[in-house]
Amino acid sequence: MNLKKPKFWDNKKPNLNAYLLYPLAFFIETIKKLFPKPNKKKFKIKTICIGNIYLGGTGKTSLSIKLNKLLNKRNIKSCFIKKYYKKQIDEQKLLEKNGKLFLSSNRIDAIEQAESQNYDIAILDDGLQDQTIDYDLSFVCFNNINWIGNGMTLPAGPLRENINKIKNYDHIFLNGNLENVDYLTQEIHKINSNINIHVGKYEPINLDEFKKNKKYLVFSGIGNHKTFVSMIKKNGLEILKDLEFSDHYVYTKHDVKKDFKRSR
Repeated sequence: MNLKKPKFWDNKKPNLNAYLLYPLAFFIETIKKLFPKPNKKKFKIKTICIGNIYLGGTGKTSLSIKLNKLLNKRNIKSCFIKKYYKKQIDEQKLLEKNGKLFLSSNRIDAIEQAESQNYDIAILDDGLQDQTIDYDLSFVCFNNINWIGNGMTLPAGPLRENINKIKNYDHIFLNGNLENVDYLTQEIHKINSNINIHVGKYEPINLDEFKKNKKYLVFSGIGNHKTFVSMIKKNGLEILKDLEFSDHYVYTKHDVKKDFKRSR
């Protein structure tokens, strides 16, 4: 069963719920520091990690697919690496549709498979916090609307690690529909003035299939529903109603029938 992320995670400031969970978040971060860091493994194949600090909905998969296409156009043999999670079948199928995917419960095993098949570059969709791999290049993705939410780490907030950790990275991608780019750039440079900031804009690939004189029911089961809705509006379609499901939601016929009734 997939659960929706708590709404208080995306408050601009922590609320009571966040502060009540803060001791647990602090305990988890303390435990992480106590464990010795493993030796990171370096590979002959070049590795590019597309990861995030904010949990979910930051455009990692879309960026991974775009990067793979750019590399293939330059005749560079690249592939996708994904750690297997049962609830992420949708992302796995999307990657398989757009290139070669090596899937394993252990990322190192998947990378070694790609290396044995003479791929030049392995693109890892997620894995920024994986301490076992020495990546050649890492991109940290953020969503322009959510940014860092309430700024707290799990479970008090949506961050996998403290935002100050961007001091350790060289590249950030701001993904969305060009919202808040100037503000976010300023906030990022306050923490790391030398980091390279890249901007990614979502573009619909089948807009011509929709008529702009119609009204639409919009629904999604993705990590950032607001950005999806924003993209549709910016492209001139009128939304009658929008419904948000949990990330990686598996739709049923019952859901579809119920949604059509709710849209009337």
